[in-house]
Amino acid sequence: QVQLVESGGGLVQAGGSLRLSCAVSRAAVSSYTMGWFRQAPGKEREFAAAIKWSGGSTYYADSVKGRFTISRDNAKNTVDLQMNSLKPGDTAVYYCAAQSPVGAWPSRSAYEYNYWGQGTQVTVSS
Repeated sequence: QVQLVESGGGLVQAGGSLRLSCAVSRAAVSSYTMGWFRQAPGKEREFAAAIKWSGGSTYYADSVKGRFTISRDNAKNTVDLQMNSLKPGDTAVYYCAAQSPVGAWPSRSAYEYNYWGQGTQVTVSS
């Protein structure tokens, strides 16, 4: 069983930055694809970014490309999401997800991920 724990959410003004972190409980994460999703009130969960743990390939949704950066730390078993130039439209609960075994790349559907964190709230004020 894999456990994912997110941290780093909060309230920030438009134009500001936040860094989210996801701690992965299990070793051998090199076989995983990791993703960040977000869900705003009344909306479906949407893909934001993904990274292959092995090799570090990344993929971003158009809505966050150029503003968000996903990265992983092998030593700490964490996956981070650096969010810059935040907009009110980025307000959502952000979820970390893991896909194991690894499927097609890039994996942009929530249905392709089988482990989820509890989520962390990000609120961007105007």
